[in-house]
Amino acid sequence: MVLRHLTTLTALILFSIITTAARAQQWVTYEGGEGPGKGKHIVLVSGDEEYRSEEALPQLGKILAQHHGFRCTVLFAIDPKSGIINPNVQTNIPGLEALADADLMIVFLRFRRLPDDQMKHIDAYLRSGRPVVGLRTSTHAFNFGGKGQFARYGNGYGGDAKEWRDGFGRLVLGEKWISHHGRHKQQSTRGKFADGAEKHPILRGITDGAIWGPTDVYGVRLPLPGDSQPLVLGQVVNRKGKFDGSDPFFGMKESDTEPSTDRNDPMMPVAWTKSFQVPGGKEGRSFTSTIGSSTDLVNDATRRLVINGSLWCLKMEDQIPAKGLKVDIVGEYKPTAYSFHNAEYWAKKAMKVSDHELQ
Repeated sequence: MVLRHLTTLTALILFSIITTAARAQQWVTYEGGEGPGKGKHIVLVSGDEEYRSEEALPQLGKILAQHHGFRCTVLFAIDPKSGIINPNVQTNIPGLEALADADLMIVFLRFRRLPDDQMKHIDAYLRSGRPVVGLRTSTHAFNFGGKGQFARYGNGYGGDAKEWRDGFGRLVLGEKWISHHGRHKQQSTRGKFADGAEKHPILRGITDGAIWGPTDVYGVRLPLPGDSQPLVLGQVVNRKGKFDGSDPFFGMKESDTEPSTDRNDPMMPVAWTKSFQVPGGKEGRSFTSTIGSSTDLVNDATRRLVINGSLWCLKMEDQIPAKGLKVDIVGEYKPTAYSFHNAEYWAKKAMKVSDHELQ
């Protein structure tokens, strides 16, 4: 009887230790080595329900750290009760304090409603004029209602702060959520160079037409605001084969070449640069790519686009060689299909921050 109680007690203690450890680690840091990024810190902030930013940003962080020397901290949407990664939790991204010493912020967010004590770190970062890379749904990164302190960040904001019209997406990145221009899960995106952009440093090492991803093209309002410079236009491409829901690419392939006849006049920008300045803050650089889901990053040209864009934001374009930077996948990378999932899915998946540690 005593032995049985001791065994039970031991099991409870071990469970408590494991659970506490799982909850304690709420972000992952990849220490950089030699390379152009040595001594610089990049904070990558994930948190979207659909396009698997919790897979995409750790891989980008590993590439930037392992191949280019940056120290990279990756943050996640964390369920505060269980400590697991759950993108459906829109109100908690621990570790944003890391932005205090960040040289670059890469965001892949969708409709977050973060509390003031977390948003204040993003706000302070932007006021400092330090650069931002925004991926896919980051055009609609926040969704605040009412008249709270950070309501102006919300997608489609129309309040009294006129400079913030349409929120973070429009002011910082250049656009908010508008539409699916291509057919969702039915048409893929091929990147074509915008006129006059061929020699831009962000496109070094990329062949026109090499960028491809199974996500569809987003609609934007033309022209983009301010000094926005479109670099890559998204050609909407039809699927040759059948829809396959079990395939991470939904049956679409990089070899698909037939352009849509009703979605490419005009083609929408899917990657562009912009300068931004939030009211009361300093001016900074931003780079936006609406192609960039975890499955889009299987394509090396798409990875190169984002890595080059990161160096450009840091004013390190002189470190981008003509043939391009190294963007090889680090470790195992098997991204899952983009889709929404319910609470049961995430509880069963039980993804821990430690799952993203370098092996």
